[in-house]
Order: sequence, then structure tokens, then C-alpha cells
Amino acid sequence: MSTIGSPTSKYAHRLRVWTDLRRLNAALPDSRFGFDFSAFIPDFRGSSSAIEHLVDLPCYKSSRTIFIAPDNSLQGLRFRALKDGKRVLTTTYAIRRGFILLDPGRIEQDSLQLASLLDGMERPSIGTSVSISQMHEQIGRIGLCVTGAGAIGSNGIRIGKDHGFFDLAWGMLFDRELVNTETPVAAIVHQCQVVQVEQHDAEQFVAAPWDVPCNLIIIPDKVYRVAGLPKPQSGILWNKLEPKQLESILVLQELKGIQMMEKIMKAGTGNPEPAKPKETEPSADELLGIQMMERIMKGLKP
Repeated sequence: MSTIGSPTSKYAHRLRVWTDLRRLNAALPDSRFGFDFSAFIPDFRGSSSAIEHLVDLPCYKSSRTIFIAPDNSLQGLRFRALKDGKRVLTTTYAIRRGFILLDPGRIEQDSLQLASLLDGMERPSIGTSVSISQMHEQIGRIGLCVTGAGAIGSNGIRIGKDHGFFDLAWGMLFDRELVNTETPVAAIVHQCQVVQVEQHDAEQFVAAPWDVPCNLIIIPDKVYRVAGLPKPQSGILWNKLEPKQLESILVLQELKGIQMMEKIMKAGTGNPEPAKPKETEPSADELLGIQMMERIMKGLKP
């Protein structure tokens, strides 16, 4: 564990941790991105020991379905969870093709390791693509969420690649009531990725409204239990999204359409009179919601 010396930016902490991962020969390269840690969360030497600590925890043992982020450092955990008979929900890289459900009851035993790989989980007879509208029926409650991190403060605040994909996935799952503020969140990291947050520097690891803090920080030789930081009380904060996120992540568009449909249905409940047409043009958000509603009604996947 490293210690923050003087006030600096999250970006500086991230760079320092990335440097330590290379200096200690701890990080393993990605087949496509090499050691470009801005593009992926690396696996590290000793991650299998950290996984053993996690699977010994009651929250793992009691979970039937676990959300495990598509990080390189968690490939071993995805494989272990499938071997243990647990269903694994994950996302495709950058959530570009949405969520994938891996059900070991529907996957051949000799294909479980292939299923744990990003390049394998979408192959025929392996993973199942799950839309937002299908989540309650096909998944139900998630008992545990696990993520990697570029760096993580000792208070449980993660610093990733600065894309926020785990927070987006959490927000969508929260909106559909698959997770809540009591759902445990664990991070599996190398010890050099844990930054000791001192009192006078705590402002560098303050949670944004959409940040999901971790209850558990698991390194190869120890489990840190973190308490005190609340999880977000809402789902996706639409006004905080970057435009490119809504454009490139189709399940976000689907969720917005579903929310719009639910809003319209709720507004019409108990009102037998037809709604009067609006005098103003619909907003861009409303137009997107209407378009997504039309796609859902036609039975098209986003």
C-alpha cells in the first residue's frame, strides 16, 4: 500500500500506480493493448491468491448470481465462479454490446474457461445477451458485485481508467432493482494499487454522486473491510452523462426508452381522459425515449 504524500490529482495517483505496476513487474500485459493501462485494467501476479480470499467470504458463498466486471484481473474469478456453479453477469468491453449472462448450467464444463474470457463469452452456446427489459426475468437479485481498479483509496473510492463503466453498469442494475445500497461491492487489486488516504488529503478520494465505493478491498495477502461511505441512492444520472456515452452504449438508450414508457404509463394511471397534446416540441431526451419505445414495441433488441 502506498501513501499519499502531498495533495495532487487523481490522474497523478493513477499514473504513479501504473508506474509501480511496471516497476514491480506485477502487471500482466493485454494481448491487444500491451501495457497501455488507460485501455484496460491489468491482471497482476498474485491475483489468484486474492480470488481465494474472496471466495471464502460469506457474501460470495451465499450469492447465486454475481456481477463481475470484464477486467483482465477478474478473468480467474469469472472462471472460478462458473466452476462453483454461480451465474456470472458481466458486460462486453466498454458496454458496447451490453450485458452478458454466463450460466454454468447451460455451458459445457470444458467451455467454462472460454466463457470467462472476453473473446469467448459471446460465442454460440456460451453467454446470453441480456437486454434491460429482460433483466428481472432472467437475472433477479444480484448478491455481490466485483470490480478491478486502476487504483483505489483505502476509503473504498476507486480510480479506474476514467471512463466510469462500472458505475454505469451499477446505475443500470440499480435502476432495475437488481442491486441496492446494501449489495456488497468488492475490488480485487494488487497491493501497490491501494493508496492510503490521509485525513488532510481525503479530498482527492471523495465520491462523486455516481461513484460506487467498495465495501471490500482484496489484495493477495489481505482483505480490507471498508465502512462509512454510502452508495448512490439513484440509478443513471442522465444529466451527468457524456454525449458519446449515450450514443455508443445502446443499453443506456434502451433504459431511457423504458423509463420514458414507464413515465407515460404512470402519468396515465387513474386518468381516463386522453392526454392533451403538448403545445411545445418534445425535447431531445423525449424524442430518444419515444424512438426507443418504438423499437421495444416492435420487439427489436437495442
